[in-house]
Amino acid sequence: MAQAQKGDRVTIDFTGTLEDGTVFDSTLEGAGCDTDDCESDDCGDGGCGCEESGPMALTIGGGEFFEKIEEALIGMAPGEKKTVVIPAVEGFGEYDEEKVFTVERSDLPPDLTPEVGQELVISNENDEDFGVTVVEVTDESVTFDANHPLAGEDLTYEFQLVEIL
Repeated sequence: MAQAQKGDRVTIDFTGTLEDGTVFDSTLEGAGCDTDDCESDDCGDGGCGCEESGPMALTIGGGEFFEKIEEALIGMAPGEKKTVVIPAVEGFGEYDEEKVFTVERSDLPPDLTPEVGQELVISNENDEDFGVTVVEVTDESVTFDANHPLAGEDLTYEFQLVEIL
């Protein structure tokens, strides 16, 4: 039976979980999908986790997915399964308290009505855009967190090589 090699184009199915078992990403239909969420308008834009299903295609060694997973695919045959843990530092980085900052309400657009948990794209003084999550709102200020939502988390991926293309 054929085995995957570096440079091969392959398809894989995977489920990514956090240490507490929470599914944060999957190619399997319905994995981590709350049917109540899927009936909302958020489904399809990353809101519920069920917008993408079906195997993911990638080129082994092409840097399209986590390096540890691409390396683990080498030598696998279609149908074979593996589990790989991606430490936080190799995933989305360690959580950085310096990426949490507070802005006075008077410095924000007057039409902005921030809510805790809301994700926004803001610009810094160099007009570079970056994503933030609102973590606290008071009458005087808004606190933002620019860490990736999965920063500081070790990620466990269970995956199966579906096909060598």
